[in-house]
Amino acid sequence: MLVILATHPVPYQVHIWKALACDGRIPFEVWYLTHHGVNPSFDSGFGKTFAWDINLLSGYESRLMDGGPDALIYGFMKLRLNPGFIELLKEKKVKALWILGWQVMAFWEAVWKAHAAGIPVWLRGESNDLAPVSHWKKPFKKLFLGQLFKRVENFTYIGKANKRLYESCGVPPEKLYPAPYCADNSRFAEQAKMYLPERNAIRKAWKIPDNAFCVLFVGKFIHKKRPLDIILAARSQRLKELQVPLHLLFVGTGELGDQLRESCNVVFDAEKSVPVKKDVDYSNFPSASFVGFLNQTEISKAHVAADCMVLPSDYGETWGLVVNEALASGLPCAVSKLVGCGEDIVETMNPLLRFDMGNIDGIANALLEIYQRNYTRAEAQAQVHDYDVAASVNTAVKLYK
Repeated sequence: MLVILATHPVPYQVHIWKALACDGRIPFEVWYLTHHGVNPSFDSGFGKTFAWDINLLSGYESRLMDGGPDALIYGFMKLRLNPGFIELLKEKKVKALWILGWQVMAFWEAVWKAHAAGIPVWLRGESNDLAPVSHWKKPFKKLFLGQLFKRVENFTYIGKANKRLYESCGVPPEKLYPAPYCADNSRFAEQAKMYLPERNAIRKAWKIPDNAFCVLFVGKFIHKKRPLDIILAARSQRLKELQVPLHLLFVGTGELGDQLRESCNVVFDAEKSVPVKKDVDYSNFPSASFVGFLNQTEISKAHVAADCMVLPSDYGETWGLVVNEALASGLPCAVSKLVGCGEDIVETMNPLLRFDMGNIDGIANALLEIYQRNYTRAEAQAQVHDYDVAASVNTAVKLYK
């Protein structure tokens, strides 16, 4: 049996486990260290308590490990293995252990214990080589990762930058296998198709003008996501070239919420009443709608209402699954060059849709490019055609044999 060890159930992994179960060629279980997101729980980034609105535990076999009352998914030392982990591996006659990263102590413990017990370890992490690393940190990082990697049998890489990280740490080609990061493409495509006839009604409800070019941001309102960059771009002279009004659509919540609102002419706000400030000159403020947090079955409303999506994040954005979701829904995207997925599924559409992080003119140019090219939904969806569950399922089958 294959065991997959994960911190918690998340939508962009669960559809792989369901596809693996439907495929039926590998007996497996997913062992979760917590059930964060299944039951209502507090997310510090969003600043709110929520649970995903799709069933994350059906369609495949899973087990909840006892991480103790203090188990949290944020913080390296907050997730530890329970003492009976290795005994359970032996009891279940586990043939291989698939670890989903190295961001918590429990993953390191699992690698050490499985390797010592002679159980092959597979690794699927998110980190890449895009993040700047100070010179004094490089040798320590290489040392620690080297200790981890030498106990790993096979590496499943999510994209080009992730693969380069493994290669830079000396992982040989014969140990590298593709497992591209993917959203549930078919579900997002179907949801978008369902909402398309309601596009005008959705825009009207959120007070997006009929003739506006609508730019979407999806994510936590936190500094590493850099949502303020979109507002600065919207106010730039470059976008005066648009032949139609520009409108910003913000989906999410977080610590920068008030600052974002103060920088816009907010015409719709699902979380707050919109104050009328008679003494404020909004002439150079972009109009914006804030629709709050939208769950997995609701987010497609935003994909249908908008004309493009922008993710201007810094190097903390190791991939950016919201980009996969948007493209699968037929929405073209622009991203910073520090967003992990950029060279895989955005640059292939148009290199001008990747901009230097913090380059406001670069964002404006990318928006103009999307407006002028007028991409079809089919063109956007084609970017993630190969970033689907099938590749991960086929790799897992190949490694298990």
